[in-house]
Formats: sequence, C-alpha cells, structure tokens
Amino acid sequence: MPATKIPGGSTQAPLTYTVDTGVKPITGTTGPDGTLRHRTGEFREHLMTIHDARERRDALSLEREGFVLVDHETRVRDFYDPRELKAVYYPEIEHLIKEQTGATRVVIFDHTLRSGDQAAQTEKNLREPVKVVHNDYTEWSGPQRVRDLFAEDEAESLLRDRVAVVQVWRPIRGPVLSSPLAICDAQSVLPEDLIPAERHHKDRIGEIYQLAFNPEHHWNWFPEMQQDEALVFKCYDSEKDGRARFTAHGSFDDPATPPDAPQRESIEVRTLAFWGKT
Repeated sequence: MPATKIPGGSTQAPLTYTVDTGVKPITGTTGPDGTLRHRTGEFREHLMTIHDARERRDALSLEREGFVLVDHETRVRDFYDPRELKAVYYPEIEHLIKEQTGATRVVIFDHTLRSGDQAAQTEKNLREPVKVVHNDYTEWSGPQRVRDLFAEDEAESLLRDRVAVVQVWRPIRGPVLSSPLAICDAQSVLPEDLIPAERHHKDRIGEIYQLAFNPEHHWNWFPEMQQDEALVFKCYDSEKDGRARFTAHGSFDDPATPPDAPQRESIEVRTLAFWGKT
C-alpha cells in the first residue's frame, strides 16, 4: 500500500488494524527469555493521514487527547544497563509522571527496550516495534495489574480511588527516522472500536485492546523525536467522566525515511499512577 508525504509535516501511511471476526485475538511474548512471539487474528492495512502534532503540542492534554510530548533530559548513559535504569531512569520517570498528572503516587512496574534492527534484537534480547495498532490495557486488565502487583487488601484499597496506567516512550538515540510511533487522539476512538485481545506473557495472561478500523480516527506523530523528548500517554484511567482513558498507538513506515536511516531504538516505561491517600 503506497505512502505519501504531505506538505507541512503530516504524512499518509498504512496502519495495521484488526478485523473483528468474533474470535478473540491472541498476542504473546513467551519463553524463558521472552523471545518467542506469536499472534493470531485477522489484520488489514488502511492508508491513514498521520498529523504532525508538533504544530499543536502546547494545546495537547493527557486528559483530552490522552498524550503529550515533553522536553525531558535524562542522566542515563546506558539504557541497556538494567541497574542504571532502575537507579537513575525510574526515579526520573516517577517524577515526570507526578509532574504531568498530579498523581500522589507512581509505581513503575515494567519497561521494554525495542529496536528495528533484527541483529540487535537477537544480540541484546530486544523487542521489535509493534505495527498492529493497539492499547496496552483494557477495562479489565488495568485494575487487574494493580491486583497482580499488590497484596489483596492494599490493591482493593487503591482501586477505591482513581488509578491510571501511564506510559512514557522515548528514543534511546535520536532523531527517530525509521518506524516512528503513531498515536491516536483518544477522543476520536469509539468504545466499539476497541477489540479485546489476550496478551500472553511467560508468567501470566493479560489483555490489551486492538483497534478496529474507523475512518474518523485522528492519528498523530512527532517527527524526528530526539532522546531528550518523551511521549507521555495514558493506556487506562478508572475515571469515566469523558476524559481520555485509552490511547491507541503503533509504529508505521514513514515514506520520507531515507533508505540508509538508522533503525529505531526506543524505551517505554509502564507505570501505575494513584490519586488516593498514600
């Protein structure tokens, strides 16, 4: 399917949607080292306009569109050192999310390193960019993640107040020229567009949303993201008052990517944000 560059920074490119067949899709990352991948379901590419959101970044809101781009320097020198990530990067991200959301408590529970280079994936045990557009948590799996990570009494106490899954995505090296991330304005996604899919991990079964095609979806990206920029977005929010709750995203092939562009390297951190008493 052809892709087209549009004057002004926007682009047209195929995005991979899920076809709702009535059979629940399954996606998985399993095996002892997390390198076994599998996916079931029916998928179809649709050519979509992906808007350059840099032009309106100051007007974006976590509570309305579901995502914001922030300038965020990091002191991390080696993103592939798990000890440095936990000692340096995790506290930086915890502070960032408290600052962006007003949450009283932030708990980081996971991170994923990705590369578009197959040799690097094998050598460093990295994950690949995900082309199928999706949202990492559902109405069920958002609260369930709290129950997975906390003792029963504490989990139920936390769930009586507002809780959200907030993620932070950033390049390990910039600018990102290949496999950039597209993110969908949460206000343009209808409940019936969300298709629950089983997410198999090596130690548990979770659930994500995959996205059924809707021509009204408003897709965005931030061209040539740098390492000192971070994309903050919500994948679940327990509040049901019209604010953004689920923010679909996925990588795509930008038609303007030079043939010799370096492969994308990125990190995403997943967190639970709480607003109750701590």
